[in-house]
Amino acid sequence: MTNATDRLAEDTKDVVRSEIAALRAKVEALMAERVTPALSDVAGQAEDLANAAATMARRQTDHLANTVRAQPFAAIGTAMIAGLAIGLLMRR
Repeated sequence: MTNATDRLAEDTKDVVRSEIAALRAKVEALMAERVTPALSDVAGQAEDLANAAATMARRQTDHLANTVRAQPFAAIGTAMIAGLAIGLLMRR
Protein backbone atom coordinates (compact mmCIF):
# COMPACT_ATOMS: atom_id res chain seq x y z
CA MET A 1 0.00 0.00 0.00
CA THR A 2 2.76 2.44 0.88
CA ASN A 3 4.53 1.57 -2.35
CA ALA A 4 1.42 2.32 -4.40
CA THR A 5 0.85 5.58 -2.53
CA ASP A 6 4.45 6.65 -3.05
CA ARG A 7 4.20 5.80 -6.75
CA LEU A 8 0.95 7.76 -7.06
CA ALA A 9 2.53 10.75 -5.29
CA GLU A 10 5.57 10.62 -7.61
CA ASP A 11 3.33 10.34 -10.68
CA THR A 12 1.27 13.29 -9.48
CA LYS A 13 4.44 15.34 -8.91
CA ASP A 14 5.65 14.51 -12.40
CA VAL A 15 2.31 15.53 -13.94
CA VAL A 16 2.27 18.79 -11.99
CA ARG A 17 5.86 19.56 -12.98
CA SER A 18 5.13 18.93 -16.64
CA GLU A 19 1.99 21.11 -16.48
CA ILE A 20 3.96 23.90 -14.82
CA ALA A 21 6.64 23.61 -17.51
CA ALA A 22 3.97 23.78 -20.23
CA LEU A 23 2.37 26.84 -18.60
CA ARG A 24 5.76 28.50 -18.27
CA ALA A 25 6.40 27.90 -21.97
CA LYS A 26 2.99 29.38 -22.87
CA VAL A 27 3.62 32.46 -20.73
CA GLU A 28 7.04 32.97 -22.32
CA ALA A 29 5.51 32.61 -25.79
CA LEU A 30 2.78 35.13 -24.97
CA MET A 31 5.39 37.54 -23.61
CA ALA A 32 7.41 37.20 -26.81
CA GLU A 33 4.34 37.57 -29.04
CA ARG A 34 2.41 40.34 -27.36
CA VAL A 35 4.13 42.10 -24.50
CA THR A 36 7.60 42.57 -25.98
CA PRO A 37 6.36 44.16 -29.23
CA ALA A 38 3.96 46.39 -27.29
CA LEU A 39 6.79 47.55 -25.02
CA SER A 40 8.96 48.14 -28.06
CA ASP A 41 6.23 50.29 -29.63
CA VAL A 42 5.79 52.29 -26.43
CA ALA A 43 9.54 52.78 -26.12
CA GLY A 44 9.67 53.99 -29.72
CA GLN A 45 6.86 56.46 -29.10
CA ALA A 46 8.56 57.72 -25.93
CA GLU A 47 11.81 58.18 -27.83
CA ASP A 48 10.00 60.12 -30.58
CA LEU A 49 8.35 62.36 -27.98
CA ALA A 50 11.65 62.95 -26.20
CA ASN A 51 13.32 63.89 -29.48
CA ALA A 52 10.46 66.26 -30.34
CA ALA A 53 10.69 67.87 -26.89
CA ALA A 54 14.46 68.29 -27.23
CA THR A 55 14.03 69.86 -30.66
CA MET A 56 11.38 72.23 -29.32
CA ALA A 57 13.61 73.20 -26.37
CA ARG A 58 16.52 73.90 -28.74
CA ARG A 59 14.31 76.09 -30.94
CA GLN A 60 12.98 78.03 -27.95
CA THR A 61 16.49 78.49 -26.59
CA ASP A 62 17.73 79.76 -29.96
CA HIS A 63 14.76 82.11 -30.23
CA LEU A 64 15.37 83.48 -26.72
CA ALA A 65 19.07 83.93 -27.44
CA ASN A 66 18.26 85.83 -30.64
CA THR A 67 15.76 88.01 -28.79
CA VAL A 68 18.33 88.83 -26.09
CA ARG A 69 20.90 89.71 -28.77
CA ALA A 70 18.39 91.93 -30.58
CA GLN A 71 17.15 93.67 -27.41
CA PRO A 72 19.80 93.42 -24.69
CA PHE A 73 18.43 96.25 -22.54
CA ALA A 74 14.95 94.76 -22.49
CA ALA A 75 16.48 91.41 -21.48
CA ILE A 76 18.44 93.02 -18.66
CA GLY A 77 15.34 94.88 -17.46
CA THR A 78 13.27 91.71 -17.55
CA ALA A 79 15.94 89.84 -15.59
CA MET A 80 16.09 92.61 -13.00
CA ILE A 81 12.32 92.65 -12.53
CA ALA A 82 12.22 88.85 -12.28
CA GLY A 83 15.04 88.90 -9.70
CA LEU A 84 13.28 91.57 -7.68
CA ALA A 85 10.00 89.63 -7.74
CA ILE A 86 11.71 86.42 -6.67
CA GLY A 87 13.56 88.26 -3.90
CA LEU A 88 10.35 89.80 -2.58
CA LEU A 89 8.56 86.47 -2.66
CA MET A 90 11.37 84.67 -0.85
CA ARG A 91 11.54 87.34 1.85
CA ARG A 92 7.99 86.60 2.96
